[in-house]
Amino acid sequence: MSLLKTAEAKILACLHNDVWARFVTLPDHNRIWTLTVTNKTARRASEQASKTPLVMVHGFGGGVGLWIRNLDALSRARPVHAFDLLGFGRSSRPPFSTDAELAEDQSVTSIEQWRQTVGLERMILLGHSLGGYLATSYAIRYPDRVSHLILVDPWGFPERPQPQANENAGQSLEVRRPAPPPRWVKAIASVFSLFNPLAVIRAAGPWGPGLVTRFRPDFKRKFEDLFDDNTMTEYLYHCNAQTPSGEVGFRAMSESLGWAKRPMMHRVHLLPPSLPVTMLYGSRSWVDNSSGHRVAQIRGQSPTLVMVIRNASHHVYADEYEEFNNVVQKLCDTVD
Repeated sequence: MSLLKTAEAKILACLHNDVWARFVTLPDHNRIWTLTVTNKTARRASEQASKTPLVMVHGFGGGVGLWIRNLDALSRARPVHAFDLLGFGRSSRPPFSTDAELAEDQSVTSIEQWRQTVGLERMILLGHSLGGYLATSYAIRYPDRVSHLILVDPWGFPERPQPQANENAGQSLEVRRPAPPPRWVKAIASVFSLFNPLAVIRAAGPWGPGLVTRFRPDFKRKFEDLFDDNTMTEYLYHCNAQTPSGEVGFRAMSESLGWAKRPMMHRVHLLPPSLPVTMLYGSRSWVDNSSGHRVAQIRGQSPTLVMVIRNASHHVYADEYEEFNNVVQKLCDTVD
């Protein structure tokens, strides 16, 4: 954990705005590692404090450090909170249920306990990948707490497709064929059915950081203007080299890396009709953005926006961070 703390500190040193980093202790004594970022140059602190805060939820295997390109920009007009999901990063790593519904409930309950403890009345809730899945589940269960739901390349929405005859090919004109899964997804998927998803990283021991660098060279490239070394891949490694916890819950929720046992598409109709939902996808992502259009169809007249950011992969917030920040800022401005 000390190596993770060191790597994260190096990342957060890039921030210019005020950062309050601390553990938020939940009623069950689990601790959630939390950042609150505010604009120290704001003319009136009270004006920023009155704005609905933005809460950012990372994806599988990630942590608060991955938002380094977004925290300053998004906190110019309102407070931004980012936290390590229960079982990930520097947060507590309790045992997770191996039942899909119970594992999901454990994560969503921890988010609500975190909100209560921090003292937020309402929030703009943004989730990436697995974080998008959990954010949607949270909004269904606690609709009065969410002012706008922003889903960034969300995982777990579509059903796993059944084999179809060739004669059905090409009938859906609006469905985009997603990019093939990257090498790191295929590598993890190859051992997914036998082990926890990140077991290979832990089994590699001292070679683990090099293994992450080899399979995720894109992470070094995404942040190369900030760091000229392996800071980001080392951060990723240390986020995931600890006792498996959140990944046990993720495995419980998953049939495989690409599919959820309880697809969110079956439940999006439970979102309150008045809740604005925006779904942001990367044009080069392995996540198929046709799910977003399907969500819009299911929600009918409810406010639902689907956007595709060009030249971005699954990690939209890092690939095309300036456009991402601009889009998210404008969405937040529609709230207050």
